Order: sequence, then structure tokens, then C-alpha cells
Amino acid sequence: MTLEAAGVSDAEESVYRHLVTAGQASAGDVAARTGLSRAEAERVLDALAVKGMASHTDVLPRHFRATPPDVALMPRLKRNADALDLARAEATSLLQVYRDTMRRRDASELIEVITGAEALRQHLRQIQASAQDEMLWFCKAQYVAMPSGSNSSEFEALARGVRYRVLYEKAFFDDEGAVDNVVAGVRAGEVARAVPHLPLRLAVADRAIAVCPLVPGGPHGSPDEPTAALVRDSNLLAALIALFERYWEDAVPLDVDDSGTVAGTDGVGGPDPLSAIDRRLLALLVAGVADKAVATQLGLSRRTVQRHIQRMMELAGAATRMQLAWQAARRGWL
Repeated sequence: MTLEAAGVSDAEESVYRHLVTAGQASAGDVAARTGLSRAEAERVLDALAVKGMASHTDVLPRHFRATPPDVALMPRLKRNADALDLARAEATSLLQVYRDTMRRRDASELIEVITGAEALRQHLRQIQASAQDEMLWFCKAQYVAMPSGSNSSEFEALARGVRYRVLYEKAFFDDEGAVDNVVAGVRAGEVARAVPHLPLRLAVADRAIAVCPLVPGGPHGSPDEPTAALVRDSNLLAALIALFERYWEDAVPLDVDDSGTVAGTDGVGGPDPLSAIDRRLLALLVAGVADKAVATQLGLSRRTVQRHIQRMMELAGAATRMQLAWQAARRGWL
């Protein structure tokens, strides 16, 4: 029997199928054709009438007709499908509550130890494949499990709109083919910066899960198999994300020109990027002087003043003038 999903019992389905085939039938006819007793046939026919799957005459003996299947079954199937979707959503919510509870009671639910290069590669691929919004990376020199240029999962994620923010340490660019691989990533949409040194290797997906190698491992580290931690939502994960953001603030943006040359790989700022006019303009801007007044004091047009401000915002990685003022103070521009 196949109508169970519509809330129809085997006996009701058998009788309903007979009514569909026969056109109409009495309880005696149904009993004779289905093997049910007359009393059972009458009970099933009445149940079908209550469910709107059959109707009967008022003249005795009553004869029953089947309600058209699209009227009798489709609304019931839709109601059941909606109820199933609601139950599935509730089950998912309960599962999340269960996991949160288990994480509070069992540390193994928060931190999972991964041993071996292949297991580490698989987890790195999986978290990238499931990422929806953003990936954060610390890329140190001397790979542990995934050689530079072999992370095809990044390009697949970038193609579906996942943002990548990647921090490279200076020594990373000494690895063979590293520069070409970074150029390919930046051209695909990766946002890359560099610092002189990174404290550890790290990958974070959607600020919800992180992979962090625990011992050097790999071809240029410990001869033992690499061991890593898979860290889920916890204070430890929040600390790792905060560590990334702190290094990101001080990092130097990598600039890739049309020829594929990368600038900024040493992770330190070059010569003073601001001119004397920039510094005077910035001081006036921080003091709250309007663009028109700044232009008058410096003998510049308002358009030129705005171009200077825009250039300094790009240098500082600032999206607003308030952020520019904050970055200027941190970088010693004032």
C-alpha cells in the first residue's frame, strides 16, 4: 500500500481503490470484493466518508462513490508535507540545542584532534566546501599538509561568493611557486596581506569552526605526522579570531600589478607614504575642519582635497574618515 503518507490505512486504501475502479459500491459489494466482513466494510466506508474520500446516497442500502483523487488526496498530502517540514525544522533546532549542551559538558565536542596529513587535508577541504560567508587564513612558510597551489577548494569557494582574507608571513614567499600561487588567488578575489611573522597556522570558516595545527609536522617540521585541532564555537575560537583580526590590522596589503609582480611581501611598510601636504590635510581633518576650509587653508581645490583623503583611506584600509583618523593615530601619521 502506498497512501500511508496521506494518513490512509491499508484497509481504507484497499476500499478506496475498489470504489475508484467500480464507480460505486455498497458495503456488501465491498465485503465481497475485498474479503472484509460486512461490519468492517461499513466501518471503513464511513471512515472514508469522514475523511472526504467518499460520499454516499441517502437511500438504503447506501452506495458509496469515490471522491476524485486530486480532491481527496492532494490537500491531505500537502498538509502532511507541511507538517513534515515543520517537524524537520524543529528536529534541526533540537539537534543544535543538544550539541550546544554537549559542548558545555564535554570538551571533546569543542576540540577534536586530527592526526595525519591526509586527515588534515580532508578537514581543510570540508570546511571550505561548507563555508558560506568568509574564510580566514594564517599562511606560514613550509607547508604542513597542503602545499601552496594545491588548494583548489579556495577557488571553488571564491567562485560561489565566499570571501577569503589571507595573511602571509614574509618567509612564505621564499617557497617555490608561492608568489605565482598568491597572484592567482588575488586575481580570483582573495584579499591578501603580509606580515613579517605569524605565530601559528590557522584556518577559520564562517567564524564557526577553525583548524589549527598543534605541532610543526610536515616535510620541513617534525618528522612525525602532523597533529591539528578542530575548534568549534567556544571562547578558544573567539580568541583565535581575535588574534587573526589583530594581525590583520597591522598587515601590509599585497598589491598585484598587471605583470603579476607582488608588492608588500616583506610585510613591512615602505617609505613614508604621506607627503607634507597629506600630513597637514590629515591634521586639519582630524581637528574637524570642513573640506572647504581645508582647501582654502592649503590653497587646493575641494576636489584635490577629496582625492588626497581618498588616497589616504586606501593606504590605511579605511572605509570611513573616522576609521582613517583611527588608523592614522595607530600608524603614527599624526
